[in-house]
Amino acid sequence: MKNQVQLITYADRLSGAGLTELTQLLDGPLAGLFGGVHILPFYYPIDGSDAGFDPIDHSEVDKRLGNWASVKTLGERFEIMADLIVNHASAQSPEFKDVLKHGEQSPYWPLFLKEQDIFPDGISDEQAKTIFRPRPTSCFTPKKLQNGETVNFWTTFTDNQVDINVETPQGKAYLDKILTLFAKNNVKIIRLDAAGYAIKRAGTSCFMTPESFDFINQLSRQANALGMETIAEIHSHYQTQIDVASKVDRVYDFALPPLILHALFSNNADPLLCWLQQSPRNCLTVLDTHDGIGIVDAGPDGDKPGLLNAEQIDTLVETIHTNSRGESKQATGAAASNVDLYQVNCTYYDALGRNDLDYLIARAIQFFSPGVPQVYYGGLLALHNDMALLENTNVGRDINRSYLNEQQVEDALSKPVVRGLCKLIELRNQSSAFDGEFVLSGSEEALSLQWCTQNARAKLDVNLATREAFITLKETDLKERICLADFLQA
Repeated sequence: MKNQVQLITYADRLSGAGLTELTQLLDGPLAGLFGGVHILPFYYPIDGSDAGFDPIDHSEVDKRLGNWASVKTLGERFEIMADLIVNHASAQSPEFKDVLKHGEQSPYWPLFLKEQDIFPDGISDEQAKTIFRPRPTSCFTPKKLQNGETVNFWTTFTDNQVDINVETPQGKAYLDKILTLFAKNNVKIIRLDAAGYAIKRAGTSCFMTPESFDFINQLSRQANALGMETIAEIHSHYQTQIDVASKVDRVYDFALPPLILHALFSNNADPLLCWLQQSPRNCLTVLDTHDGIGIVDAGPDGDKPGLLNAEQIDTLVETIHTNSRGESKQATGAAASNVDLYQVNCTYYDALGRNDLDYLIARAIQFFSPGVPQVYYGGLLALHNDMALLENTNVGRDINRSYLNEQQVEDALSKPVVRGLCKLIELRNQSSAFDGEFVLSGSEEALSLQWCTQNARAKLDVNLATREAFITLKETDLKERICLADFLQA
């Protein structure tokens, strides 16, 4: 993977059309900004109940976006990341419909995970309590077969997302088919979506079990053999990310977004500095994604202390709600049909109260933190919460999943904060210092993040109390000191 900033986007929601138009956008108005692009699910259909994460056919590109040739063409210009939706498939898929019709006689019966597969005698209340749940309802959904029998199928997320039994030959063949298609069509990086839920065992949390670690490791090696890297997508206690980092090519630094917010809200960088001293170096950094702002990643887990304590987490969440004028509260937690209860749904820009300088400081800290940075399209354009879309769909995460047209993109690119962010992206891409050694220092309101090679240096100094932020660049005999606030000037 190139050590350059990557874009995260839906093909249609940013381009207003499909993969060809997205390629034109990357080569046109966004030229020079991104070394790669994470194209969020482009499989059939892109407009299911979970915005493409419930594929009816994971092996088919939605025709409204293009086809595999469109993917391959884009991959000739940019490194493509794509989602391997490991944990589940749509209840509307031909395979699951065949299961409903033919029951145990269906060749796909072993493909889908059922309560009886893990709990042959049925699950007890005590066993159910031990299962880690991202939503408040049962992990099973009863489905009636054509013969009248009702079967409890495992549905970790929604009743339209039926879990796959990845340990059966049918489950392995399902994933093998998609991996092969990716490799043939210039996909270079695979995001293992919800992989932490893939292996279930009775008497455990059924999340990130020892067998899950082994499965992720094996899947990663399989992708590597086909010339692709893997990224594990796991929201959990920060120690889990450290553990998973040794099993895959890269992990997400999901602790970074809430820790940066905490630093800016409290003018105290100590928890952030504590994390950056130990965070995995083989990570992707994000502030925002198509999901919400993760909270569990920085907080405590049972008797395991977090990077932030419970009181700090509560203050963080309430400050986001205040900064967004209560909009995030309408889209978070039990509100708005949420799947994930451990995330705050809000654009990162609105979480910071639409403060341009704070937003650039947050991005600068992200870009100077260890890892390859990714910028979500909503974050690139400093979008506001999309309350109209939220009202229309009543899906909490849609608050940060706007549909844009060409004019809206053009208008957003002209905003001072977006122009400043683009300058930061160019700086991050062009300095060779970021291929060097990371040096961290600071305490309380001051932090310093520095990258050094033999011939180059890039340093970010931030005073949270005064909001003074400076970048110092040194390449051979040239030295430059940049005030971050100057990036906001016309």
